[in-house]
Amino acid sequence: MPFYAGQLLVATPELLHPEFNRTVVLLLDHDEDGAIGVVLNRPMELPLRAVLPDWAESVAAPHLLFSGGPVSRESALAVGLSLGDGPADSFRRLTGDFGLIDLDAEPGSVLQDLIGLRVFSGYAGWGHEQLTAEIEEGSWYIVNAVPTDLLTSHPEELWRSILRRQPGELANLSTMPDDPTLN
Repeated sequence: MPFYAGQLLVATPELLHPEFNRTVVLLLDHDEDGAIGVVLNRPMELPLRAVLPDWAESVAAPHLLFSGGPVSRESALAVGLSLGDGPADSFRRLTGDFGLIDLDAEPGSVLQDLIGLRVFSGYAGWGHEQLTAEIEEGSWYIVNAVPTDLLTSHPEELWRSILRRQPGELANLSTMPDDPTLN
């Protein structure tokens, strides 16, 4: 069974569930026990300064809290990008250049070693073989992540832009209207 940590799950047009319709999920961990990730393109209307004022200006624009998924929405999870080792005590590398940031740390001590970060309310999770089943039924495309996916200043365009950079049929899907019945 292949594991996809560090890659993106891009919702297919067949995935109509409102929680995941046209979402892009960065998989932070994936093994035989399951998978966890964060939805990259669901900014909330809540300014980050309202919940984490010390971190508000440290995140990539827009300076909002993002909905990372339906699991543990009452908790905040920060994902950062570090091309080096990252901050020693406050950055736990998960996959590639992505890692979790300790939000209890002093922002100034963390930021110097990061390219950028994003804060999420909750995360997306899958149990044993659940994600594999969803991929096989056609709910998700698996594509490579690039650093700008996490840090994009235009998260509302992420689904289309990721599909557009793929070869063949996936690039064509990027032009699909939100509601095909209106076409």
